[in-house]
Amino acid sequence: MSGTTMVVVIVCVVFGVIYEMYKKHLEFKEKTTSHNETTDEQSELLKQQVKNLAERVQVLEKIVTDEGYQVQKDINNL
Repeated sequence: MSGTTMVVVIVCVVFGVIYEMYKKHLEFKEKTTSHNETTDEQSELLKQQVKNLAERVQVLEKIVTDEGYQVQKDINNL
């Protein structure tokens, strides 16, 4: 094997390895992007659920602190 042929083979092998590494990098990047999109969707869903629960708690607090509720509770205690 001549020196020139050996250099060409080494260069081809190096570029082949670099190309495979680049493909793996792109696959990883795609997985990460899709995972982040899923996480963002779940995050928005959880934010909406927390907002709904906070509104429900406010309504319950109004009911419990309402004077009519206290009067009904006093009547029930009698």
